Amino acid sequence: MGTFRLPDLGEGLAEAEILEWHVGAGDHVLADQPMVSVETAKSVVEVPVPYAGTVMKLHGAAGDIIATGAPLIDFDSGTVVGSMPVTAEAEFVDLGLTAVSRGRGAVRPRALPVARAAARHLNFDLERISGSGHGGAITLDDVLGASDGTLHRPVRAAPELPPGAAWEPLRGPRRAMARSMSASQAEVPLSTVCDDADLEAWSKPGDYMLRLMRALIGARRIEPALNAWYDSASNSRVLFEHIDLAIAVDTPQGLIVPVLRNIENQAPAELKAAVAAQKSAAHQRSIPPEDLRDFTMMLSNFGTLAGRYGIPIVVPPAVAILGAGKVRMDAVAVGSTVAAHRRMPLSLSFDHRCITGGEACRYLAAVIADLEKPN
Repeated sequence: MGTFRLPDLGEGLAEAEILEWHVGAGDHVLADQPMVSVETAKSVVEVPVPYAGTVMKLHGAAGDIIATGAPLIDFDSGTVVGSMPVTAEAEFVDLGLTAVSRGRGAVRPRALPVARAAARHLNFDLERISGSGHGGAITLDDVLGASDGTLHRPVRAAPELPPGAAWEPLRGPRRAMARSMSASQAEVPLSTVCDDADLEAWSKPGDYMLRLMRALIGARRIEPALNAWYDSASNSRVLFEHIDLAIAVDTPQGLIVPVLRNIENQAPAELKAAVAAQKSAAHQRSIPPEDLRDFTMMLSNFGTLAGRYGIPIVVPPAVAILGAGKVRMDAVAVGSTVAAHRRMPLSLSFDHRCITGGEACRYLAAVIADLEKPN
């Protein structure tokens, strides 16, 4: 009998929630037919049948959260598509790219998903050790033996609830947000600088998102330090010529952050279509994992809802995020008189480990200069 374990589905996450099984115990199945739909932190993924054979056991029901690398389903026998035959003792080896990639084309160490999840939990670099598993794969014992931490940390007891109230577990995007924000707060020495862009020179109201993207493209040419990644382990950074922009999309399920690739090479009409497509996919939870990672800069246009200034949170390895508040009429001094001008409040947060205050201010000044140009 072979056991198929939940693979890393391309987002570098430690778990997924079972939404619906498409097969059951006793079913005769063919490779590549739909097997189970699972919800990761950012998207819904359909996992196909890896074996041609008979289903022996399902490990988990709809609503259960399964750890990456944990048993998912048992089969009588068969061959994994594109892989060597799996025995009862075999393990699924995770070779995919994580949500936080070291760079385009970079290859991660061979590691079992449970070992990779443990390393993330302990903030342990897998490149520091060699694997003792089959083919040199890093196992859970390798990680625990080489690290100083433990898998289980003390958890504060939940407060007692009043009658009629109940705890609601955070799932999907909300669970991912809780983790990434906690990790960011623990790691990033955040600083934020704020200012306003005067839009009075615009001859007609424009598409704020498109103008913001144009401004980010121009600002990168003037101050490239903010379109970058920083690696705390090696205390090094990489600056990018291209801009892969992560945009925050508010959905009923929580915040989802799809990525627009190479925005510096796209015409306004192309960017507008790309934004619309990613927003629609975010609401439908159909964004592929590769469109949720490896961003070089972040943008939050929260002013479409409400809010003047904010403190946007940087998600590593990116080093900066620009927040745009609600455009409104302000009283401004024009010579010796006072006039009403449309102004956009801006909040630029940055990782102060690798970005200086001067670099951040020059970048923000470049964004403002571009926004203040006529249409």
